Parts: sequence; structure tokens; C-alpha cells
Amino acid sequence: MEVSSVQKLCEYLISCATQRCRMTQHYCRLAVVVVVLKYDRHPSLRISVSDTGIGSSLEEFNCLKYTTLTYPASTENWDGMMSLTTTRINDNEIYHYSLNLNETSSTRLTKLPSNSKNGTNFSGTEVTFFTSGIALKELKCFINKILVLKIQNIAIELVVDNGGPSRSHCEQILKANECAASSESNIERLISGFEDYVLKHGNILDDKCVSCSSSGCPLKVGSGTVCTPEHKKNTGMVLEAVVIISEILEATTSQCCCTGYDTRTEVLYFEDFSPSEITQGSLNALSIINWAAYGLKLKGITEKDGYGLMEWDNLAPNVHIGIVLHYYHEGEIMMPSDMKKARAGKSITGKAVKLALTDLKQKNSGVLLSTRAKKICSTYAPDLARTVAGLVVSSCDTKFQEECLSVLGLKIDQVEKAEDVENRIKAMIVSVIERNDTTNPKRGSREAASYLFEENCSLEPADFLDEEYCQEEEEE
Repeated sequence: MEVSSVQKLCEYLISCATQRCRMTQHYCRLAVVVVVLKYDRHPSLRISVSDTGIGSSLEEFNCLKYTTLTYPASTENWDGMMSLTTTRINDNEIYHYSLNLNETSSTRLTKLPSNSKNGTNFSGTEVTFFTSGIALKELKCFINKILVLKIQNIAIELVVDNGGPSRSHCEQILKANECAASSESNIERLISGFEDYVLKHGNILDDKCVSCSSSGCPLKVGSGTVCTPEHKKNTGMVLEAVVIISEILEATTSQCCCTGYDTRTEVLYFEDFSPSEITQGSLNALSIINWAAYGLKLKGITEKDGYGLMEWDNLAPNVHIGIVLHYYHEGEIMMPSDMKKARAGKSITGKAVKLALTDLKQKNSGVLLSTRAKKICSTYAPDLARTVAGLVVSSCDTKFQEECLSVLGLKIDQVEKAEDVENRIKAMIVSVIERNDTTNPKRGSREAASYLFEENCSLEPADFLDEEYCQEEEEE
């Protein structure tokens, strides 16, 4: 594996430490400590990545290649040297090594004198090196993304020591997250972690945004999970997708909010419980989803700094959409250097995202209505309600009026004006349209639709759909 910057090297080391902690299946602590050693134009830093996982097998460093950035703006200053301390639970000693990533594999690793564990049982690894080429903001961003997964039994923290004789110079940038044993599934923890990420606006805030969390609009969440069939070659692979829609009430939009609500969606992508660059297959899948079926119009999608960046044409200014994808091998724990070549493609990604969108749509009435359903609700439903209400109200047959109003759940003495009847009929029409706004209607393939009144109509649900619309949806 080739690493082209100190920043990427830190991310690789943190990913490896995360996997070592997962392998223990017990409570673990992962700490990233950055110590500023001197002050000048480019301060010298000591970076330490430590974990209480199973201990390093050293193979993960043998394949690691470091390439210094060559562009003029680079501030990297590192000789490729690292020190490694590691031990496994059954080892009697703590082993020390010196590594030079600029050397060939046969000379890069030098074993140093070890220390006795004196009969104690513990395991862990610590990697330390000195450099000047790292951005704490980007490092915090990477760790924040790991926290989205809420990996069970792992506490993660980032500490920056600005030097000096007292601990007052030490700043805990990210506190250790809660990591108690939980019966929640991976997807449930992913939903919870992504909700926290959205309310903190990603990496901008350490705490929940007051404007968003107190706006009175709860997050609208949908999730979908797709597993590859057992007869496929890549059996045991899972892709989880979570879609969150957050909204700020008009009354609170004037308040200071760091989210910068705009028409873009940042798509987070993970592979095997590690942040990763989004795959081209996943980008392609997102670009060909029939977004109109969810009332959205995709303007474009690009890749930027490993993220998928989606831009919408018709998103309200106070609404934001967040998407996270996690692709992993079920039952397997692999180091970043050993991750398989098979990656999430169009089929599995598209299915998972559409399941998440449909789940969100079913849980939240009136949300993600298709373009067609929106047109019916705004254009045809009011006219139809007005016409039917006019027939009822203008009738001279009192018994007929009472029966009609009874079907609507009204009594004749409750109706003061025709608009009351019209609004009730309109609400019932819109409710039925919302409940039956499926993303892929096909004749004879779905359950009977809900009807406006108690008496069921003899028509099949698909008969209310025009032939052209059905053909368009089936082509998706």
C-alpha cells in the first residue's frame, strides 16, 4: 500500500489500530496524541497512535510504502523513521522496533531490545514518529468519520499537547466516545452515529448545533441493507446505507447555524469499518437512481477529497440531505493492507440507497413524494375536492348530505361553510396519494391501494395509473 503524505500515513495507522481493537472483541482504547515540540514557521510534531488491541503482526508495515509529496506547497518534513512498540496477550515480552519506510522491505525493520512483561497480561501497539507535515483539522475530520460507525467497545480520543511544563497546555480535542457493550446491530449504530454527525454538522462543531437540535424538526431517517446472494462469488458482503433529511424551521433560519445549508449532499463512504474514498461504482449508482421518484432532481455528482458530492436542483434552502454508505465483509476483520479487491458496485449500492429512501418515505408521510404525486396533490386534488364538495353542499337532499358528510367523518351541524367539506376531502385525497406513492408501481405486483371512503372501489390500484407512467417506472 502506497501512502503519499504524512496525513494519509496517520489515517492508515489509525485504521490499522481500529481493526486491531475490533479483533479483540473486548473493550479497547485508541488514542492519537500530537505533541508540539517547538515553535517556528512549521512546528515539529511528535505523533503517537496507540491502541489496546491484539498487537501488531508487523506484516501491515512490510507492504507500506511512503512517498513524499513533491509539489511546492508541501510542508512535509519527515525522514520515514518510525518507532513501534507492540505485544500480544500471550507474549512474555514487550517488543520494540525501528522502521524506515524509505528503505527496502529487507532493511526497513530493525528489532531493538525488548522488555519483560513481568507476568502481566495485556496487549497493544504504539507507533510514534516525528514530522511537521500534518493538519490537525483534517486529522480530526478523519477521526470524526470513524465515530460515525460507533464501533462497539472502542473508545477513541485525540489529544494535542502544545508543550510546556503543565498539563494546561494539553487539549483533548476529541473525548473518548462511549463504547459500552451494546446489543444494537451494525446498522443501528450507524444510524445513531450518523444522526450525531448531522446534528454536529460533520466536523464543524464538537457539540450539537443549538439552532438545529432545538428547531422542533426531528431528523427524518431511512436505512437499507443489502447482502450479496450466497451463490455469488463475493459471498458474505454487506452494504448498509443511511439517508437523513434535516430541516430547520423558518423561524430559526435567521439564527447563527454553522451547517451552511445549501444544495449539496456529502456522501460518506466506509469500507470494513474504516473511512475510505468512495468508489466509482458507487458514484455511478447514485447518478442513475430515479431521483424523480422521490421528488428530487439531481444536478450533478462528483468526487472531492474521497467524498461523493451530490448537488440538487430543487432542494429547499432550509433542507439538507445526508447519505452514508458502509461496505464490509460479514464475519471478517481485515487490516487495511489486506482488504479485498472486490468493492461495492452499482447494483448493490443502488439497491441499498433506494431501500433507505423508501424506508424514510414510509416513515414520514408527505416526505420524498414523487414528482408526479406532488403535481397531483398541488394541481388536481384541490380541483377534485372543490367539485365534490360543491355537489354535496349544493344538494337539496338533506339525507344525501348527511350520508356524504358521515363518510367524511363530519356531522351536518359541524359544517359552517363549503370550505370545511372541501378541505376534508382534499386532505383525504392527499393522504391516499401519499400512502400509495410507491417508487416502482407495476400492475398486479403490489397490495391493494387505500381508498378514500369505506366502500372499496372495484377498480384495481394500477388502473388509476396511466400506461405511460407505468412504463416509465418499470424502465428504472
